[in-house]
Amino acid sequence: MPKLLIRGLRLRCPACGTSHIFRGWFTMHEACPHCSRRFERGPGYLLGSIYVNYGITALLVIVIYFGLFYADRLGDTQLLVVSLLVALLFPVWFFRYARSLWIAFDEHWDPWPNEEERQQLARRKS
Repeated sequence: MPKLLIRGLRLRCPACGTSHIFRGWFTMHEACPHCSRRFERGPGYLLGSIYVNYGITALLVIVIYFGLFYADRLGDTQLLVVSLLVALLFPVWFFRYARSLWIAFDEHWDPWPNEEERQQLARRKS
């Protein structure tokens, strides 16, 4: 699992660790150019990455808010503005990492290709 976590944080293919998952800021490769591992295995597959992004963003906003609140350095309005900026900007930046970590998590629990995907690959080759 640590190997997959590192590959996820480096935005690399969880199966081989060689190729990048993204070709642009928001655009993913359909499959790994090196090992052909599909990055979107089916409809709704990447939905879990939204939960990863939301959970980490919520945790970060809570920690920052209470950290600044108890430091007593910012006024209420400033505290709200900082929290709002983190809540709006962090998920956009973290989008790629959330997807990459979700794909790595899935690779650990359901390695590619599973039996159904093997059959699909065999049919395509025929």
